[in-house]
Amino acid sequence: MDNRTEEIRRRFEESWSETESFYRDLMENYEGFSFVEPILQLIQKMKDSGDSQNFRIGTSMHTLVISRSVKHGLRNDQKEIRIERINDLQDGFEYEVVMRQGGERYREYRVTDLSDERVMKLIKTLKGTLID
Repeated sequence: MDNRTEEIRRRFEESWSETESFYRDLMENYEGFSFVEPILQLIQKMKDSGDSQNFRIGTSMHTLVISRSVKHGLRNDQKEIRIERINDLQDGFEYEVVMRQGGERYREYRVTDLSDERVMKLIKTLKGTLID
């Protein structure tokens, strides 16, 4: 593996650690953030499959952002997936999952389970884009 690839993987994995810490802090130290537990479960599932070497993750407020950007922050020409809680339900939460680039939305789903097949397909689609 060359130095550039190693550096990209280091940056990606660092973003996972920081994002996990952010969500864990919300869940453990503040009330009203139980909706992040399914997000943390998704993060763990993706890490277990090796995706911490394929994606950068971060947050925008409480929204999870998944991208292939080497650097923090996204340009308008970079694709991303955003996962945001939109409703509290009696037995869980509803999330909006959007794949977008700049202001253009390519796919948009509302799900109660972040392991939903549509979410997994979006992640797989994003994985097929170039690291930038």
